[in-house]
Amino acid sequence: MTQEKRENFMFTNDTIFYKKLWSLMLPMMLQNLMLALVAVADAFMLGGMDQNYMSAVSLATQIQFIQNMLLSAATGGLAILGAQYWGRGNIKTLDDIFCMALRLCGLVSIAFFIACICFPQYLMLFFTDEPVLIGYGVQYLRIAGFSYLLTGISQCYLVVMKISEHALTTALISSATVGINIALNAILIYGKLGITPMGVRGAATATLSARMIELACCILISSRPGYIRLYLTRLFQRNQELARDFRKCAMPILGASLFWGVGFTSYSSFMGHLGVDAAAANSVAAVVRDIICCLSAGISGAAGIMVGNELGAGNLKRGKLYGTRMMKISFVCGVAMMVLMGISAPFILHFVKLTPQAAVYLKGMFVVLCVYMIGRSVNEITINGVFGSGGDTMFDVYSLAVTMWGIAIPLAALGTYRFHWPVIVVYACTCIDEVGKIPWTLYHFRKYKWVKDLTHTGMEQKEKS
Repeated sequence: MTQEKRENFMFTNDTIFYKKLWSLMLPMMLQNLMLALVAVADAFMLGGMDQNYMSAVSLATQIQFIQNMLLSAATGGLAILGAQYWGRGNIKTLDDIFCMALRLCGLVSIAFFIACICFPQYLMLFFTDEPVLIGYGVQYLRIAGFSYLLTGISQCYLVVMKISEHALTTALISSATVGINIALNAILIYGKLGITPMGVRGAATATLSARMIELACCILISSRPGYIRLYLTRLFQRNQELARDFRKCAMPILGASLFWGVGFTSYSSFMGHLGVDAAAANSVAAVVRDIICCLSAGISGAAGIMVGNELGAGNLKRGKLYGTRMMKISFVCGVAMMVLMGISAPFILHFVKLTPQAAVYLKGMFVVLCVYMIGRSVNEITINGVFGSGGDTMFDVYSLAVTMWGIAIPLAALGTYRFHWPVIVVYACTCIDEVGKIPWTLYHFRKYKWVKDLTHTGMEQKEKS
């Protein structure tokens, strides 16, 4: 085996590579897992008190889902450019990118805050015309809307910590605030410790309290030496060249987020039109899928930072090597996720109370998800992690337009409304996009368009002079 092939082999004895991978992957995986668990806790606690509470809050939180799609463009641009400038050691430019992301996230957060506080009933009308659900949703949004004002700022802080080698800190902050959120849910929703039961208002208050604590932790910890912090004097300074680079990275991420978000929401709509048993089985399958996919999400985040650091430092050969290893690791991760899905199926079916028909649907969905996991892992790590690290963000838009909107959604819609296919067949159609993207993703990977240094050495020289 030649030296080049030996270096590209995935299981090479490169302790530096794997030490950094584990140090980034595990905290990010934990952070994603905790965020998934808080959604599960909300559903179980509210559902245990009143089914309408759970339904109303589930619909109301779609507002935050839309906000997060918009915020992801700004935080994604921060992650891509920030990782490269951190790799080059240019802290001043990283500060400027941080301020740029804060401005954008702040504007989005203010807009959603005003909408939730002033027009909550109109927002709920987008999702339901049931007066009881609208009423509960309005109660939730008028309190939770204040948390939407803080979310964008917190996300910027957490992202800049990850790319500046403080991923463990972000995991600890997120885990602590999620734990606080769940504990406050139990106290406020059900009325523990002498507090009057608050129902949906309790869930909203718990969310707001957790977000306030999260932001306070971010600001306090970032004031310590070795952390990137906000300098108010530079918050509104503009760098036209840097802003242009930021838009090139962020706008495709926004397009991809909107494509994916609207498309993914439509999948739930298809299952809902196939009956209550199909909807119930899909809800359980979605929770299990999201928890297991925390593994690929952690590796994807690590890949974006590790490859981006090398590319930004000008080490294009090593960045290409790291990207190749990450692509190979994505297949191993996919197989691991497939096994986890298969192992978890009997336990989930044993503990979740479903009708016999819904249980049959869930078994079939688990089989489909076992195959889906390989595609999800390969695409998430390669597209979001490796491609994104070099600013190659347009590929995600194209691939979603073709595989999701050109194939998966039309097939699922036809199967649901026109041909009345079996539930599992329709469900398989909603998962076909991830599997179908694999050959295209690998073909694009071999073009190596993602091997780019996005930094401007001219700006560094100007700063030093």
